[in-house]
Amino acid sequence: MVKAGKGNRRDRAARTRCPLAGRGFQPALAALATLLILGLAHAAQARDINVFAAASLTEAFGQLAKLAQQRHPGWRVDLQFAGSQQLAMQIEQGAPAGVFASADEHWMSHLHDRGLLAGEPLDFAHNRLVVIVPKANPGRVEHVEDLARPGIKLVLGAAAVPVGRYSREVLDNLSRTAPFGRDYREHVLRNLVSEEQDVKGVVAKVQLGEADAGMVYGSDVTAKVAAAVRILPIPGAQNVTATYPIAALKNAADLEAARAFVELVLSPEGQRALREHGLIPVSTR
Repeated sequence: MVKAGKGNRRDRAARTRCPLAGRGFQPALAALATLLILGLAHAAQARDINVFAAASLTEAFGQLAKLAQQRHPGWRVDLQFAGSQQLAMQIEQGAPAGVFASADEHWMSHLHDRGLLAGEPLDFAHNRLVVIVPKANPGRVEHVEDLARPGIKLVLGAAAVPVGRYSREVLDNLSRTAPFGRDYREHVLRNLVSEEQDVKGVVAKVQLGEADAGMVYGSDVTAKVAAAVRILPIPGAQNVTATYPIAALKNAADLEAARAFVELVLSPEGQRALREHGLIPVSTR
């Protein structure tokens, strides 16, 4: 039997030595640990926020969602737009929403009374109504008084929709004012040919010439819409001011992130974004 000499033992040790051993091992391990920590930190920042918002907030909240994602890399803001009544019903039935922004206080109160809000709602914007007619004006609607003329094809939001309720309030106010007269509301509603489930439906019907007139929020007359319609202002004293409340929801998947989005809406930057899209801000905190 041949005994292994010192040289053989050194060769065997060299062959079995860890390739990271030696002075290069510590820096390599430190770099690996840093990459692992950064990866875990990035994973911790990945958050989803489901925002249910009134249809009239489509453009403004689209901008706010981008702003939130720029501020918080890894966050994803999913936006669901519809009539406030539809969104409230979906939330009540268990839809996975983190934030609710309503076009009126009624549907926010509906969820509050059922214990679905994570705290008290906060008002974040106001809006005012206008009458719109197609640019070609086939119904020859030149003044708000003309909405009562027989044969006019009028489209409004349904009575349960915030814009529909506000529109009927305006008609009530006008009916108590000269030169409209007490039967103005009745005559106008006789011309109603369609009741939409959100304000965008009213805009679309008038924009496409499927109705002679409609009543919408001033903020819904975007640059694109303005190219296809004319605006008839409603007398200021008879107009109404729509109030928009917002709240995080108790069943939010990430309540902290939901509250952060609410704070963004109420922040000076968020309020500026709302103003840019035709809404009336309520705060410049």
